[in-house]
Amino acid sequence: MRLAVFQHINVEHPGIFREFLAADGIEWTAFELDEGEPVPDVSAFDALWVMGGPMDVWEVDEHPWLADEVSAIKRAVLERRMPYFGFCLGHQLLALALGSKVGPAARPEVGMMEVVATGEGKGSALFRGLPDPQLCLQWHSAEVKSVPDGAKCLATSEDCAIQALDYQGYAFGLQYHVEITGKTVAEWGAVPAYATALEQVLGTAGLKEFESACETALPACNALARQLYDNFMKIAAERTR
Repeated sequence: MRLAVFQHINVEHPGIFREFLAADGIEWTAFELDEGEPVPDVSAFDALWVMGGPMDVWEVDEHPWLADEVSAIKRAVLERRMPYFGFCLGHQLLALALGSKVGPAARPEVGMMEVVATGEGKGSALFRGLPDPQLCLQWHSAEVKSVPDGAKCLATSEDCAIQALDYQGYAFGLQYHVEITGKTVAEWGAVPAYATALEQVLGTAGLKEFESACETALPACNALARQLYDNFMKIAAERTR
């Protein structure tokens, strides 16, 4: 399987998934769009992952490549029907490409939190074998405002109704993060936009407390990531045979 990965800042990469991909011998190519790499034609790949980033989907004036990225996601998902996995910003970009709206969250989420499967989520192939609720890392101030036509909401939380999307059983988005490593909070905390959001939600001492909570939760989060990875790859393999 050949995997394309769109990245929007160098510290938001596939994280723990890199270990799983290496063990499985999966070839993957990262495109660092924020550093000027052009949005590629993904027709040479079998699946597309889109990671998070500090920009918002509506900041096209500051980041003109966002428009090209949304167009590429539309082609990949709607025309090529390519297996897709989006995380945080990648989740929001999927929703936007499918015709939904994304806007500022009523209540930003930052910290180690839980999301709960919906009725649709409990029967989803992506969520097979997962605990419910799922413990995950949240760090977002924007949210998907409505479920796109043809999609299902798989998970929710008290402050964010649409935590996970499934479009037609092959394209998925997670508002939350499961790809985290032991370095994630420290690395993301050094990003000015993330540091500001964290301080607004958790206060000036929030970073150290967040790091400690992440360290405690890391084994459970890594196990969750492994199951999600296995489930997605099974879905993708069945589509690319």
